Amino acid sequence: MKSKYEGYSFKLNENVIRTKVKFHNRYGIELTGDLYAPKNAEGKLPAIAVAGPFGAVKEQAAGLYADEMAARGFIALAFDPSFIGESGGNVRNVASPDINTEDFSATVDFLSVQDSVDAEKIAVIGICGFGGMALNAAAMDTRIKATVASTMYDMTRVNVKGYFDEADNADARYEIKKALNAQRTEDYKNGTYQRAGGVVDPLPADAPFFVKDYYDYYKTERGYTERSLNSNEGWNTTSALSFINMPILQYSDEIRSAVLVIHGEKAHSCYFSRDAFAKLTGDNKELFILPDTVHTDLYDKKNKIPFDKLESFFKQYLK
Repeated sequence: MKSKYEGYSFKLNENVIRTKVKFHNRYGIELTGDLYAPKNAEGKLPAIAVAGPFGAVKEQAAGLYADEMAARGFIALAFDPSFIGESGGNVRNVASPDINTEDFSATVDFLSVQDSVDAEKIAVIGICGFGGMALNAAAMDTRIKATVASTMYDMTRVNVKGYFDEADNADARYEIKKALNAQRTEDYKNGTYQRAGGVVDPLPADAPFFVKDYYDYYKTERGYTERSLNSNEGWNTTSALSFINMPILQYSDEIRSAVLVIHGEKAHSCYFSRDAFAKLTGDNKELFILPDTVHTDLYDKKNKIPFDKLESFFKQYLK
């Protein structure tokens, strides 16, 4: 299978220019992104950095969001986080709650020195697992003036407690850690890193709905791209280890900038957004629940993603 649009899962808007850019994070890892800008743009514009979903790349949902926001008058940077896609970092195909949070701040570094960007008007959008990372970055980085978390996952919570917190006990965690650390030993012996596999394929007939939902995006022409981990061989099996000991969102209640949390009412993951929002404080925070909407609807379905809401939110708080 090949991606629909020469490596991308979506068609570039005719009113938008896309340019490949490279920059580095605080750890010296070179990140690669696509910078989307409105054609014939003049002066300094507000800017938005976009990443996610977890296991996706900039050619998928992040790029679609960036493309749409650029068509609406913003500079938008869709980027590959460290260790995946076109971004640097070795070992490949591994995630980190620390480094991937830092990746958002690295985009702020880059955007703040661009001639086309107003450095006082920078925001972030995090999709799925990078929704949690975006909130974590907003808790740390006061330069982020507004944050959108769309169909978010708290990746630390799901790794340490399982889906719907069904494995939230010390014995279950111990068994997970035993298995992952045994795999570490095997990886070291073999000199390679076992991959966990992307979205299951072929799809079992008895797969739960959320697995079918992911399959419909990552494993079909709808969302497939060549670099996507979820569309192919997935993360390194041991990638989950760092999330078990290092929970994010501990200081999300101290975010002073504006936050918009968006989720589908019928998404299996909606509890992540409801609980994350409940911890936020201040009258510049909003939870926006969409009826008849499942998790991946907010990856690419423009009739579901509330782009008018995003535009008005950013215009209100990036001024």
